[in-house]
Amino acid sequence: MGHFVVYSMDQKCFVLPLGYLKNRIVMELFNLAEEEFGLSGNDLLIMPCDANFMEHVIALIRRKPSKEVEKALIMSVSTTRCSSSCLYQQEMSKQFPIYSF
Repeated sequence: MGHFVVYSMDQKCFVLPLGYLKNRIVMELFNLAEEEFGLSGNDLLIMPCDANFMEHVIALIRRKPSKEVEKALIMSVSTTRCSSSCLYQQEMSKQFPIYSF
């Protein structure tokens, strides 16, 4: 199985399995990256989030979240900046159950 490489906004490199390209969360991050940075064939693929958020997303994908949790994360990613501080604020306000597995 192959892999692809993405970078967080704070320049951490992530090597992800090609299967993640079909994941709805990753697809939404790609859409946001295109909106924010544009996509050309010659540049690094930078996700619009920090390394902590990317690590959280990867851990979540590995656990195969329910559709509801996946949808909640996608909605959150679409409406806020993707950062670990965003996750902390949402956890504290209980706006969506990202940590309730």
